[in-house]
Amino acid sequence: MTLEASLDEIDRRIVLATQSGLPLTLQPYHAVARQVGVSPEEVMARMRRMIETGMIRRIGAVPNHYVLGYKANGMTVWDVPDERVDELGERVGALDFVSHCYHRPRHLPEWPYNFFAMVHGHDKSEVEAQARQIADLLGDADRGHDILYSTRILKKTGLRFG
Repeated sequence: MTLEASLDEIDRRIVLATQSGLPLTLQPYHAVARQVGVSPEEVMARMRRMIETGMIRRIGAVPNHYVLGYKANGMTVWDVPDERVDELGERVGALDFVSHCYHRPRHLPEWPYNFFAMVHGHDKSEVEAQARQIADLLGDADRGHDILYSTRILKKTGLRFG
């Protein structure tokens, strides 16, 4: 069964109305409700159900860091003990300058890194200072790291259907 097949017509209209983002108004769910032809309460209840059932993974802001003045965006990559990734991820992910972090497989011998944390700064020196803070937090669990700087935005959207 496909995702579209599991949505009824109202769910489908809600997804189509919101897949490019919620309207930038004081009452975005009211605007979606007018577009779809149901009450705002029904829009919110259906979206809540779609999140609970996994049809929608999350609702969140996707900022354009460049427009906000964050010109240096660095994916910090770390070699940490595999058995500590979850624990360290909780700690690093709680840092206010880390937008997201996750575990990825190593590809030895070329790629020893198994833990990634995205940070954003106004310039490279700010990103490097943030990486030093992460290194301090990791302590001896940091067995090596690097910073991969973004040169352009590749994707800022999720799955779409028409």
